[in-house]
Amino acid sequence: MISVKVTYTVKEEFSLENQQNIKTFLEDFRQMNPEDFRYSIYRLGDKKTFVHISQYKNEFIQQKILQTGSFLYFQKKRDESGLEAAPQIEVMELIGASADF
Repeated sequence: MISVKVTYTVKEEFSLENQQNIKTFLEDFRQMNPEDFRYSIYRLGDKKTFVHISQYKNEFIQQKILQTGSFLYFQKKRDESGLEAAPQIEVMELIGASADF
């Protein structure tokens, strides 16, 4: 399993558009096999820092998900918005969970 955390900060005026772009790619993700991956996004209290937590069964699934058109559009718009803090990508090791994946 591949587990990744991505944290970034957008400008305050871009936060709502970023949320809408996230909703759009999540709609596409929901059409895919939920047995193969999990993808969750959180917004911190400052209302402009986002944390994406993703888990993929394997690298093939990860690449398929990350090449989805709406996800690529989200990344492009996010990066063009003038980020306050660039994405920090951390690969994590799953130690345990309350439910099987």
